[in-house]
Amino acid sequence: MRTDVAPKMSGYRVLGRVWSGWWWEPGLCAARAVAGFGTEARRQLQSPDSSKRLGSLGNQPFPGLLQLENLSREELIDVLRASVVDQKGPLVTLNKPQGLQVTGKPGELTLFSVLPELSQSLGFGERELHVVQASEKDTSGLVLLSNCPQTASRLRKFFAHSRRSQRPTVTYWAVTDGIPATSEGKIPAALKLEHIDGVGLVVPVKAPSRKDILEGVKRTLSHFRVVATGSGCALVQLQPLTVFPSQLQVHMVLQLCPVLGDHRYSARVGTVLGQRFLLPAESTKSQRQVLDEALLRCLCLTPSQAAQMPLHLHLYCLQLPGTRPMDAPIELFAPLPSYFSRTLQRLGLRQQ
Repeated sequence: MRTDVAPKMSGYRVLGRVWSGWWWEPGLCAARAVAGFGTEARRQLQSPDSSKRLGSLGNQPFPGLLQLENLSREELIDVLRASVVDQKGPLVTLNKPQGLQVTGKPGELTLFSVLPELSQSLGFGERELHVVQASEKDTSGLVLLSNCPQTASRLRKFFAHSRRSQRPTVTYWAVTDGIPATSEGKIPAALKLEHIDGVGLVVPVKAPSRKDILEGVKRTLSHFRVVATGSGCALVQLQPLTVFPSQLQVHMVLQLCPVLGDHRYSARVGTVLGQRFLLPAESTKSQRQVLDEALLRCLCLTPSQAAQMPLHLHLYCLQLPGTRPMDAPIELFAPLPSYFSRTLQRLGLRQQ
C-alpha cells in the first residue's frame, strides 16, 4: 500500500494569531516580535558554514544530522537560531535537531544550558526563555519556548488538562521496522523505569498492583494510526495521551514494530522463522538495531551505517488553545529532518 502524506507545513504562520488569546493578557509580559525570522533561520541553515554543524545533504547516509560532539557553545546557539520555525509575541517555536538534550547535568551542553544566550540572540534581552513543551533527546521536532513565565504556566496547564481529558495535543511521525497488525488503535501499557546494568531502561509491567503504582509504575496510553506502508516498514502517526520517558518507543516495541534507529529497545523483538515475538525486557540488553538485508538494500545502508541510524521519531505537530475559549485549537508544524524524508523516499512512503 502506498499513501501520500501531505503535512500542513505552513502551519507555523498561525503563531501571529495566538498572542491575544485567552492565555495571553496584553501587558502581562513584554515581548518583541521579530517578523520573518523563520525565513532568515532557513537561510542560515543553508549557509556554507552550517556544514560543520549539520551533516551535508550530499552522500552522507543521514543528511542533516546534528553532530553534537563537534559543537561549541556558540555553534549550538547558531544551530538553534537556524532551527527557529517562528517567533511571535511571547512564544518561540524551534525544530529541535535529533540528539540534543533539553536538560542534563551541570556542565553538559543542552538546550536549557544555552537559553540565556539564545534569549539574547533572539532579542529578548534579560527576559529569559522557558521551556513549555519539548521532545526528548533522541527525538527531533517541535520545542515550544516562552519568554513569559505566566504564559508558559498557562500553556503547561492546558497540556496537562488535555492529557487528563485524553485529548491529544501532540502528534509524532515514526518510521517503524515492521507493520502494525491493525491500521489504527490505542496502546495501553503500565511502564516503570529500572536500572539494568547501570542503564536506566523503561520496562512494561503486567497487571500492576496498587503497590506498583505507588512505587513508580505508570499506566500509559498512546493512539497510533498507520499512514503508509512499504518495504516491510510503516509510517505511523503517534499521539501520546500520557507522558513517560521513551513511551512511544516502548509502545511500538509492544506492537512488534520498533522505530527505525531505536538502539535502546528494539532488541526486545525477536524473530524465529519470520515470526516476531517479545523477549523479556528485564533480561534483554540494549544493543544496536539489526536490520535484515532486504531492508538495508532499500535504505542503501551498510550494517555499520545502520548501527549509527538516528531515531526516526519526529514531534511534528502541537496544538495550542485558540484565541478564545470556544475556538478550535491552533496547530503548529515542524518539517521533517532531511534524513527522515530520505528514508520515506527510499521505502516508498511517499510524502508530498
